[in-house]
Amino acid sequence: MLAGAFIPGRYGPGGADLPGGELALFTSPFTHMLLHGDWMHLAFNGAWLLAFGGAIAERLGTLRFLVFFTLSGLAGAGVFYVANPGLMQPMIGASGAIFGLMGGVLRILFPAVDSGGFRRLREAPRSVPLMPLRAALTDSRILGVSAILVVLNVLTVIGFGVAQNSAGIAWEAHLGGYLFGLIAYGIFDISARPESVQPNVD
Repeated sequence: MLAGAFIPGRYGPGGADLPGGELALFTSPFTHMLLHGDWMHLAFNGAWLLAFGGAIAERLGTLRFLVFFTLSGLAGAGVFYVANPGLMQPMIGASGAIFGLMGGVLRILFPAVDSGGFRRLREAPRSVPLMPLRAALTDSRILGVSAILVVLNVLTVIGFGVAQNSAGIAWEAHLGGYLFGLIAYGIFDISARPESVQPNVD
């Protein structure tokens, strides 16, 4: 578990002496996404993967989906590292990547709502227009979702009710993955196209 976990302290003095050795310097930013603390942790991330990943996977295809998912997780690990240099506490789980999917899906969720509702996103996700980045960064609904997400993650830091960070929630990875997904999703998305093209009849 420690050999595969992302540990910011790996990249400081003595990092090569941690489980995994020098190889983990390069592999742990990837392998931490495959590890989970328990079945509940895995089930929770799996549920969010199903919720946010289906439409994106349909639009991007397998290869681009995996690249987008992986880069979202790497972005989450990068923000976690910047916020916690030298920290020896391990981070595991795919939450950064999952939050990247959340950020990406917002770029097609609200256009779907505006042009046919959730049903269109579920039944014909490729037909939904992609919201341009500039519009996404000024859309009041996306700004509202982003604000709620930030507040919920801040609550894990200060400790508030059920949001208390007693489980060591890596909120930095959540926000890093989310911002990457929201901003970079358009690079990976294909142009929306009709699900079927009707031939002209003379």
